[in-house]
Amino acid sequence: MAIRGKDVVFKGRALPWLLLAPQLLVLAVFFFWPAGRGIVEAFFLSDPFLDRSIYVGLDNFRALFASPEYWDSVWLTLRFSAATTLLSMSVALALAVAADRVLRRSLLLRSLVIWPYAVAPAIAGMLWLFLFHPAFGVLALALRDLGVGWNPLLDGGDAMLLIVAAAAWKQVSYNFVFFLAGLQAIPASLIEAAAIDGAGPARRLRDLVLPLLGPTSFFLLVMNVIYAFFETFGIVDAITGGGPGGATRLLVYKVYKDGFQAQDLGSSAAQSIVLMVIVVALTILQFRFVEKRVSYA
Repeated sequence: MAIRGKDVVFKGRALPWLLLAPQLLVLAVFFFWPAGRGIVEAFFLSDPFLDRSIYVGLDNFRALFASPEYWDSVWLTLRFSAATTLLSMSVALALAVAADRVLRRSLLLRSLVIWPYAVAPAIAGMLWLFLFHPAFGVLALALRDLGVGWNPLLDGGDAMLLIVAAAAWKQVSYNFVFFLAGLQAIPASLIEAAAIDGAGPARRLRDLVLPLLGPTSFFLLVMNVIYAFFETFGIVDAITGGGPGGATRLLVYKVYKDGFQAQDLGSSAAQSIVLMVIVVALTILQFRFVEKRVSYA
C-alpha cells in the first residue's frame, strides 16, 4: 500500500478485500442471510414443531391482503407514522429556533441535547409508561385530578396518543441537532438584512429560514418515516404490547406477533416483505414529489 498525497493506492487486489472482509461477514450473517431466508419463507407454509415446509406460492400474500386485521394495521401504521413525524419535527424545529442563539457557542450543551436519542426504545417506552400508567403514573394521576379520563391500558385512543408521544420524544433530539446545525449554517447577514427590510420574526422564519432549511427538512422527513415504521417496535412492546384490542398493533409489531408468538413464519415473512415495499414506495414518493419543492441553492 502506498500513500500519494491524500490518496491511498493498493498495490494488489487482495489487501482491500481483506480489510473489507470483517464488515462483509457481518453484513452477510446478520443482514443478507436473514433477508434471504425471509424471502424464501414467504412462499412456504412452515410447521415450527415438525420442521417441515410446504411450498404454497403466493398464498401467504393472498391471505394477508384478504385479512381485514392486516389492513387495519396498515392504516394504523400510516396514521402513527404521520403523527410521529409531524410531532417530532415540529417540536424539534421550535426548540432549535428558540435555542439557536443560546447554543450557538456552547459545544457542551449541543452534545447534551442529543442524549435522549441514545436511550434504547424499550427504555424510552418504560419511562413513558411509568409516567402515564393509570394506576401509579405521576402525570396520569395529575390528569385524573384535573378531571381528564386517562387509561391507555383500556382505551385505544389513549394508547395511541401515548406511543406517538413516546416515539416522538425519542426522535426529537435527533431532529433538533440537524435543525440547529441548519440554522447555524444560515448566514447572519441574511437574517439581519431581512430585519432591516422590516420583516418580523414570523415572516423571517416563513420566507427565509424555512426555505433555507429545505434540504435538512427533507432529509429528516425521510429518516423520520423510516424510524416510525421500523424502529418503534421496542416502544410499542414496552408500553402497550399492541393493545388494547389491537389498537396499537403496528405493522412491525404484527410481524413479531405472527412470527414469534403465533409461529406463523410464512405470514410473518410475507408481512416483512410488504412492509419493506411500503417503506421503499413512501421514500420514492417523497423523492418524487417532495424533493421538487426543495432548493439546494
